[in-house]
Amino acid sequence: MAGIREMKKQQTRKAIMQAAVRLFNDKGFENTSIEELARAAGIGKGTIYSYFRTKSDILHAFCEDELVCLHQELTTHADQELPFLKQMVAIYMTEFRMITENREFGRLFLQQTAFPRTVDLKKHRENEDNYFRLLFPLLEKAQERGELRKDIELLSVTGHFYGLYLLLVSAWFTGWVTTDEAESTLETLFRQALEGLQPHPASTSAEGKRHA
Repeated sequence: MAGIREMKKQQTRKAIMQAAVRLFNDKGFENTSIEELARAAGIGKGTIYSYFRTKSDILHAFCEDELVCLHQELTTHADQELPFLKQMVAIYMTEFRMITENREFGRLFLQQTAFPRTVDLKKHRENEDNYFRLLFPLLEKAQERGELRKDIELLSVTGHFYGLYLLLVSAWFTGWVTTDEAESTLETLFRQALEGLQPHPASTSAEGKRHA
């Protein structure tokens, strides 16, 4: 019986999330009421509140679901032999697909995660801590393999990659990068971050000789 109840709870939660994604995408976050969410999910208004106190909580739940997917992606690409660059591209492309699958909902989610409201900070930091706990072991392994410098804090490394990921998403929203181009663009940005933007010593030496 307990297993059946839990399964029904998960089904109800999924129905609420799916209704929210659809309505937020079609009508916008502010213009969607709890009553509309309940009708779209096929449940009573009171049931909504037994799962989520506010509409913002639904966005947080989406973030938590994203972390689950990220964990699965990390597990899938835990092969020590897989290059660090490939692992990072695979992980962030998982996030990219979740964000861009529903444009308006994805925009709201990014706004919530990148620029959280003061009232949401506690939950936001909890999700961030979980995010770091997933990524840091992967970064540490890359340092051990010599793919990353060891003199840079892991938080700073994460910031580099996340900043480039946000750049990609912004370019997608504004039409500079298409969905088909996203993965190769992200790989290029990540590779440039790993290799650095300065020319190699050999290139610098050759350039100097040409101007001599």
